[in-house]
This record gives sequence, C-alpha cells and structure tokens, in this order.
Amino acid sequence: MLRTAEFWVLVSFAIFIGGLVYMGVPAMITKMLDDRAEAIRRELDEARRLREEAQALLAEYHQKRRQADKEAQGILDAARAEAEALKVQSAKALQEMLERRSKAAEEKIARAEAQALSDVRAAAVEAATSAAEKVLRARAQGDAGSTLVDQAIRDLKGRLN
Repeated sequence: MLRTAEFWVLVSFAIFIGGLVYMGVPAMITKMLDDRAEAIRRELDEARRLREEAQALLAEYHQKRRQADKEAQGILDAARAEAEALKVQSAKALQEMLERRSKAAEEKIARAEAQALSDVRAAAVEAATSAAEKVLRARAQGDAGSTLVDQAIRDLKGRLN
C-alpha cells in the first residue's frame, strides 16, 4: 500500500487540505462569501429603498397633476362664468342703450310735433289777424271807421278804470 500511487496522492491531498485549514483559507473563503452576501443584501435594501422613494415621488407627482387639473378646470369654469356674465351685462347695456335712443327719438319727434303744431297755430293766428285786418279796413273806411275808433276808445277808458 505504501507503494501505490493512489496512496501517495491521498496523502499529499490530505497534507494539502491540512495546510489550507492550518493557514485559515476556509475561514477566508467563508468571510469573502459572507462579505459578498452582505454587499448583495445592502444593494437589495438600497434598491428597495430607492424603489419606495420612486413610488412616493410618482404618487406625489400624480397628486400634483390632479391638483393642477383641478386648478385648470376651476380657471376654465371661472372664465366661462365671467364670459357669461359679460355677455349678459353687454346684452343688458345694449338693451338699455337702445331704450334710451328710442326714448330720445320719441322725445325728439314729440318736440318736432309740438313745434309744428305751434308753427301751424302761429301761421293760423297770423292768417286770421291778416284776414281780420283786411275785413276791418274794408269796413272801417269812412264815417263807419271813425265811429268804430271812437267807440273802441270809449270802451278802452271804461276797461282801464
């Protein structure tokens, strides 16, 4: 058995393994594997933390977008309401302006009618006065005219006293 190669390979393998154990190689390998496992665990924890932060940021941005949408809708609603109020106000102002102009036109027409009526009366009075003057001149010629003037003077004295 001391002469077989397998025996010497076994002995040298055992010495090699013993040397490795004596030098602490298994502990170093274990430590390296533990360190690597710890590094992977830290990376996984960091990745999990980053993922949670990203989800929180995403939720925050969604909330901000919804809030911005609500603000935009509020602005649009306010603009529509203001436009409607302006439309109603403009229509009311136009109606009032038309009523004022219509009333002013009616008053102008009424004044024109009154002026025309006054002009017609003045023309009628002037025509009547002129006709009366012609009639009185025709009748008042001669003795009859003197008698009428004398009687008018006497009547005037009686009216003035």
